[in-house]
Amino acid sequence: MKIIKVFTIGFTKKTADVFFEKLKQSKAKRIVDVRLNNVSQLAGFAKKNDLIYFLKEIAGMDYVHLPDMAPTKDILDEYKKNKGDWSLYEYKFMELMEKRCIEKQDIKNIIHQGCLLCSEHEPNYCHRRLVIEYLEKKWPDETLQVVHL
Repeated sequence: MKIIKVFTIGFTKKTADVFFEKLKQSKAKRIVDVRLNNVSQLAGFAKKNDLIYFLKEIAGMDYVHLPDMAPTKDILDEYKKNKGDWSLYEYKFMELMEKRCIEKQDIKNIIHQGCLLCSEHEPNYCHRRLVIEYLEKKWPDETLQVVHL
């Protein structure tokens, strides 16, 4: 059984110094951006182009964007803007992962020693946790060793 070590982090409610220190201390090799919108002005230091620069300069890390691991705008809007139900969001997102067959994509080497990035501060109500749970079910011959930063 192969061990895949994966980290997760959200950038909200973190200052840049706390965010990058957590990443450096984790020794993750890359950020795996699983956000739908990675260029929003609301992302501050975590906007794609800025993040690529900061990751390389501060933490010596690479950057990969995997939008197939992000919810659709419809699913996200229904939950965020319309204050939807988390269990419905979770169901629709897992259904989307199933439809996209993300487990069949060549991602094991990308997420191994990578850090899934989203905006949510905690993983409890965030799709990055759902991505991990989905992959754990779909990869029975792999052990995902997960650390939420």
